[in-house]
Amino acid sequence: MLSEQVHARLRAAILHGAHAPGDALKPQELAKEQGVSLAVVREALVRLVGEGLADRLPNRGFAVPAFSDRRWQELTEARLTVEEPMLRMSVQRGDVEWEARVRAAHHRLARTPAFAPEEGEYYSDAWAEAHRAFHRTLLEGCGNSVLLDTFDRMWTASELARRWSGHSTPHRSSADEHRRLEEAALTRDPAAAAAALVRHLSLTAAALSPESATGTS
Repeated sequence: MLSEQVHARLRAAILHGAHAPGDALKPQELAKEQGVSLAVVREALVRLVGEGLADRLPNRGFAVPAFSDRRWQELTEARLTVEEPMLRMSVQRGDVEWEARVRAAHHRLARTPAFAPEEGEYYSDAWAEAHRAFHRTLLEGCGNSVLLDTFDRMWTASELARRWSGHSTPHRSSADEHRRLEEAALTRDPAAAAAALVRHLSLTAAALSPESATGTS
């Protein structure tokens, strides 16, 4: 379907940094670039707004969200509120099959290159998917489908922030952070797992704070 193809292309362009934070997404220009109608582009842009990858501005069309938008801090607060108790529940409730899935998901993440030259300067699609799968697997032990659905929605909404965070903090060792998460979960230490998760999410939020964007501390 044409609208699906246009949506996928625009989504990839934003996630791979072809459109910078705060850039206008002009429907007429995009329609010409894509060789499609204005209606098709507008439909794709509305979907991107719903995914948190674009903003709809009153009387000004569409734009890529700003780097230091307060939403990223609010999303982190929401994720910590939901995911920290979920992880504690997973550590307490997860069975041996859950342990095996966590090990497999971490192994896949650790073995997947975070960057691919042909995909631009942000995290690669393969790494982004392995990253999502690892975090979701960690939480699946909680056994609560409502909470997992909430996690899925927040993960999608914060995907752009993760891509930007990785670019703005090139010396951050996310591999070590993920290893500590895995170790704490599989040694059945809910307090250590929760602390590792709080640190992990907080570092991402800090990289997208107004102070970080302006270079102040």
